[in-house]
Amino acid sequence: MANQNLTNAKKAKKDEFYTRWEEIEKEVNAYIEYDKNVFKGKTILLPADDPFESNFFKYFAVHFNYYGLKKLIATSYDSSPVVNQQLSLFGDDENEEKTGKAYKIELTHVNDFDHDGVFNIQDVEQFLEAEKMNLNSSKGSKVLSYLHGDGDFVPGDFRSKEVTKLRDEADVIITNPPFSLFREFVKWVDPEKKQLLIIGNVNAITYKEIFPLIKNNHLWLGSSIHSGDRPFYVPDNYPLNASGAGVDENGRKYIRVKGVRWFTNLDHGRRHQPLNLMSMADNVKFSKHKQVRNHQYQKYENYDAIEIPFTDAIPSDYEGVMGVPITFLDKYNPEQFKILGMCENKDLYHLKTRVFTTDECHKAYEDKFHKEGTYDLNASGVVKKDGKFEKVYQRILIKGIK
Repeated sequence: MANQNLTNAKKAKKDEFYTRWEEIEKEVNAYIEYDKNVFKGKTILLPADDPFESNFFKYFAVHFNYYGLKKLIATSYDSSPVVNQQLSLFGDDENEEKTGKAYKIELTHVNDFDHDGVFNIQDVEQFLEAEKMNLNSSKGSKVLSYLHGDGDFVPGDFRSKEVTKLRDEADVIITNPPFSLFREFVKWVDPEKKQLLIIGNVNAITYKEIFPLIKNNHLWLGSSIHSGDRPFYVPDNYPLNASGAGVDENGRKYIRVKGVRWFTNLDHGRRHQPLNLMSMADNVKFSKHKQVRNHQYQKYENYDAIEIPFTDAIPSDYEGVMGVPITFLDKYNPEQFKILGMCENKDLYHLKTRVFTTDECHKAYEDKFHKEGTYDLNASGVVKKDGKFEKVYQRILIKGIK
């Protein structure tokens, strides 16, 4: 079930969720540990990441030389509630007039700005402050410039011609994109042509625009987030109505969002770690899950596959097709399993063995809820429970590789 915070954000178009430094560092380290040259000589684009606010920009600016980047580009956008609003963090007058304009920053080198012998976040902040002052003076800035937008999109919108041109120049796209535009953002990046590292909701796995990319190994889940919720910073005017929301020790508002994942096509070591599996007999006998222990694996009524209710219940010795939870992708190893498709309504992957009639769907609803209605049996895998049809949660269909 989609997280309510994300649902509310979509309804209100409040997509300003800002990623914490700790989350970025933990995830990016997984790629550096797997390949220390993963970003060497590359141009990274951070679309809709105001450099004065975004931890993505600050993180990659601080690590610019260590990662061997060629260029770092970040763009803000005109509709953002924080564009040019966080400059006071770097010593500006609190009463300074805010411009509200979108801009881009392009770095080709960084250095020890304050000449104290150490390059760190303070150098990045002081450099940004100096360039902001230059931008708004007759001197001008060599790295900061305003974006103008076009007839279709506001300045800084990732779909605008200006930002799309920057996308074409970049090797890697990294950001926390607007939740309400996740499908469109992934299409804009095109993971078959560009590398990316972005944050989205785990349910995006099931989107018809996203799942084929995962099935064909053009996109997969990242390394560091597998379950639970994560805190994200929100603008000062964001209502803190959800449970788990609050204000941190620095006075920044945050909410906790469930079901988030990193989506990427950058390789990492966890992706090549095989799952430890037991035989079907041992799983039934020893499984920690009551739904498996002392029960035989059920076969679907509408797919030639068996139902696997939990990832750790995948058997080692079954050679046929298995339906597994979408969170299986947290542990998916493409050398161990092949993704065949997904249990879905339109049979996009030609795996259905039965299509239920309208009458069968009506009867199944009456049997389950004891009233008139329709139970959309064709939308997912179906098993029989106590002689009645029962839909299971969304399942991915996989097969082991021998």
